[in-house]
Amino acid sequence: MDRSSQPRPGTVVVVAGGDAPDPSVLDHPSIVGDILVIGADSGVGHALGLGLRVDIAVGDFDSIAAADLERVRAAGVDLRTHPVDKDATDLELALDIALSTGAERIVMIGGHGGRLDHLLGNAMVLAAPRYAGARLTALMGPAVVTVVHPGPDLELSGRTGESLTLLAVHGPVTGLHLDGAVWSLADATLAPGSSLGVSNRLAGPIVRVRIASGTLLLIQPGDHP
Repeated sequence: MDRSSQPRPGTVVVVAGGDAPDPSVLDHPSIVGDILVIGADSGVGHALGLGLRVDIAVGDFDSIAAADLERVRAAGVDLRTHPVDKDATDLELALDIALSTGAERIVMIGGHGGRLDHLLGNAMVLAAPRYAGARLTALMGPAVVTVVHPGPDLELSGRTGESLTLLAVHGPVTGLHLDGAVWSLADATLAPGSSLGVSNRLAGPIVRVRIASGTLLLIQPGDHP
């Protein structure tokens, strides 16, 4: 079957490299409906380990296990090979493909562990303005990172007492409203580098956030109260 003729997916799951994800990651409520799976280099192996069918594999394939690469090649997976010396990371290439599908939701699995520069680079890529048209969530080990762009209230679930942190990236965030947290915010401004949004807590199982301008990372680190 020609996979390119399939209808637009509801959710694109991008599996990145880094530490292997726990199988329980697939229970997260962000992974819903018809999904299309993109493996970014060694993320292909992580996807296979989770029992996912990989639809597209992308990257320079310098870190994928040879057996995993042969497995997806034999299965007829759409392989998109790039040179090792390139101007974008494998994750960025995968996210660009995800965006091109027109999916309303993009979920990244992995991308944590390993080198600090890779971890920080992954966070910055997730917050790139060009991905603002899709709801983007990253499941990075126990942490859940939600990218918030201007728009209506975004409702997120968690445990009462669970930590959450708000970080402004690429410039200040204005018109910040946060409800359902121990320390709520109303029409606040959050500057990059400010610790105002660090280590808040959920007052109940639901938190709502809205911003008027900027880009916000809402991080639920996955700790226990």
